[in-house]
Amino acid sequence: MSDNKKQEKDFTSEVDALLPETASLAKAGKLQEALDKLAVLEKQTRNAADPKSTTTLVKTITEYCYNARDFDSLNSNISILSKKHGQLKSVIQAMVEQAMGWLEDIRKKEGDKQWLQLVETLREVTEGKIFLETPRARVTLLLSRYHEDLYSKSTSVEEKRKSLETSSELLSDLQVETYSSMERREKTEFILEQMRLLIAVARQKDDTAKAEGKDSLAGGDAEWVKARVGGRKVNESFLKEAENEDLKLKFYDLMIQHALHQSSYLDVAKYYHKVWETPSIKDDVNDKGKAALEHIVYYIVLSPHDNEQSDMLNRIYVNPALEKLQLHYNLVKCFVTRELMRWPGIIELYGEFLRATPVFSIEKRWEDLHTRVIEHNVRVVAAYYTRITLSRLTSLLDLDRKQTEETIARLVVGKTIWARIDRPAEIVTFRSQRSAEDVMNDWSSDMQKLLGLVEKTWMGMNAAQAAQSRIKAS
Repeated sequence: MSDNKKQEKDFTSEVDALLPETASLAKAGKLQEALDKLAVLEKQTRNAADPKSTTTLVKTITEYCYNARDFDSLNSNISILSKKHGQLKSVIQAMVEQAMGWLEDIRKKEGDKQWLQLVETLREVTEGKIFLETPRARVTLLLSRYHEDLYSKSTSVEEKRKSLETSSELLSDLQVETYSSMERREKTEFILEQMRLLIAVARQKDDTAKAEGKDSLAGGDAEWVKARVGGRKVNESFLKEAENEDLKLKFYDLMIQHALHQSSYLDVAKYYHKVWETPSIKDDVNDKGKAALEHIVYYIVLSPHDNEQSDMLNRIYVNPALEKLQLHYNLVKCFVTRELMRWPGIIELYGEFLRATPVFSIEKRWEDLHTRVIEHNVRVVAAYYTRITLSRLTSLLDLDRKQTEETIARLVVGKTIWARIDRPAEIVTFRSQRSAEDVMNDWSSDMQKLLGLVEKTWMGMNAAQAAQSRIKAS
C-alpha cells in the first residue's frame, strides 16, 4: 500500500473504453468475465500508480458484484483487492466507504447473515490500518449494536450475558481518543457509548454475583473502573458548547450512575449541578430544572461533611432559585444553621415527603441521612461544649451509648472534630489539652489587646482634658 509512488501513465481513456463493454457483460449475466477484464486493467493502473483510474475500476468491480447480489464474490473481491501489491491507500479507502454505504440496504433486503459477512470482511480489511481507523470504528459500532439487539431479544440468561459482553468488548477495543481523523463530537459519542455498555455489563455482573452469593470481586468492579477511566477521556470544556448539550447531559447521566454505585454523594451532587447549569435545563424551572435542583439538595445533604461539601452547601443555600422550593430550602437551612436537629422532628417535618422520592425510597440512603443528621449534631455540640456527660450527649443525639461512641470515634478518625471519651467518668471532652507554649501565646495576645485598650483610653482622656482647658481659658 502506497500513495508515494509517482504516476507513470493516465489510463482514463482505456477505462472509459472498457466500462461499457464490461457493463454489457455484467447485464448479460457474464459477471466473472466482466470482472476478469476489469482485473487485468486494474493491475496495469495500479502498477502505473494511477489513483483515479484504479479507484474507478475497483469500485466498478465491487459494484457489479453488489448489483448481481453475488455477496460471496463481493466479500472475496474486497478482501483480495485490498491486499494487492502496491495497492493505493486512497483506493482502499474509497472501496471501503462504498461498501459501507450498502450495509443498510443489504441488511434490509438480504437479512443479517449476508450483512454480518460484509461487516466482518470490512473489519478484516480495515484492521491495523491507521488511514482506515474511522471507518473501522463505524463498522464496529454497527456490529456492537447488532449484538446489543440480540441481548434485548434473547430469552436465555447465558445468551443475554454473552451478547451484552460481546457488544461492550467490541467497542472497548477501539481507542477512539487517539484517532486524528475522527471529529471531536463523533469521538465523544463513541466514548459515551463505551461507557454506557460498560455500565450495563457491570450491572449485569453485579446482579449475577449477588444472586449467586459471591463477593464483589466476582461482580462488575473491573467494568466500573473502566467506565470511570472512560469518563476522564471526555473533554468537559468541549461539552459546554451549545451544540453539544445533548452529549453533556448523556455524559453526566453516566457519571451520576457511576457515582451512585460508589455511594459518592458529593460527586453526584456536583454532576447534578453541572446538569442544572445547562441553559435548557435551568430555564425549565417547573420540570427538569426543578428536578435537578432537588437532586442537588438531596445528595449534598447526604454527603459527609468536609470543606468542599460545606462550601457547596452554603452556595446552594444562598442561591435565589432554592427559595422557590420551600421544603428543600428549609432542609438545607437545618444543615447550615449551627443548631441541633432532633431526628424525630426531621421525620415529622420531612419524612413523608422524602420517603416518597426515588432517592430516599432506598433504605440505605435514608439511614445515611440519619447519619448526617447525627454528625451535624455532634459538630454543633463540639462547637458549644468543652465537656459534656455521656448521658446528656446521648439524649441530645437521640442515640444509645454505643451508637454515640461509634459516631464520635468516626468523626475523630475523619478529623472532623477533636474529642476524647473518659469512660469511667462518663465525660466527653471536645477540647484538647493545651501546651504551656499555647497558653503563654494566648496570654501574650490578650495582654497586647489590653494594653492597646489602655493606650486608646489614655489618649481619649488627654484629648478631653485639653478641650476643657481651652474652654476655661476662653
